Amino acid sequence: MEPAISIVTISYNKGPYLEECLRSVIEQDCAGVEYVVADPGSSDGSRDILQRYRDRIGTLIEAPDDGPADGLNKGFAATRAPILGYLNADDRYVPGALRHVVEYFAAHPDADVLCGAIRLIDEHGRPHLRKRAADHFHLANYAAGTCMIGQQATFFRRRAFDAAGGFNVENRIAWDGELLVDMALAGARFVPVGRVLGEFRIYGATITGSQNYRQRLEEYRQGIRRKLQRKGVRVYSPLEERLRWLTARVNPLRHARNLLVR
Repeated sequence: MEPAISIVTISYNKGPYLEECLRSVIEQDCAGVEYVVADPGSSDGSRDILQRYRDRIGTLIEAPDDGPADGLNKGFAATRAPILGYLNADDRYVPGALRHVVEYFAAHPDADVLCGAIRLIDEHGRPHLRKRAADHFHLANYAAGTCMIGQQATFFRRRAFDAAGGFNVENRIAWDGELLVDMALAGARFVPVGRVLGEFRIYGATITGSQNYRQRLEEYRQGIRRKLQRKGVRVYSPLEERLRWLTARVNPLRHARNLLVR
């Protein structure tokens, strides 16, 4: 049977969380899930965990890569399904997520990218009180840092991924966000869904928890602004960005969406 959805996980020394990630995929109540896991050379026992679940993983790639974006490109090159998603080795899907995604795309053939809500969890997997709903994807808002899309709850058609050209292997800070930008520039239609599909683990060792993350993120956003300008997309002035940021912080509708996600 041809797979209905393909999920890729890249794992590098995430042993304490890897089993939770794997089980959140292989225990989904969804038929036709193809699972590809790439490990470029973990030395923390992760490969022992992968071998324990080897019969539940469709393809296991144990080869060096040139960073996370390159590992994901290699993982997706090994997939066959028309719907794609990827999950970091320290994050999780919620039960029923993949079935909901497959059914949604089947019912909405014009949708290219599905952006669900996420739940934040801590190092021990304990959930935060508040959830995060995906914003409507808007290029200028994204470049300004006022467009939240949870990677753990984002899925897309293969045609959108191929049209974008895959992940930028030079990007070492937000390869997931740049893929969204490239898909949007290629004409993909984004649809936000008010349902929690994934869980994002926040702890000190994550990229987003590192001390220099804000500086590197701002450098990345400057690069995105330049890319959009080259494509003829208007970006905000510094004053407009500041106003957008302040408005997003206090927007009652945005906060209400977070409270209403299920």
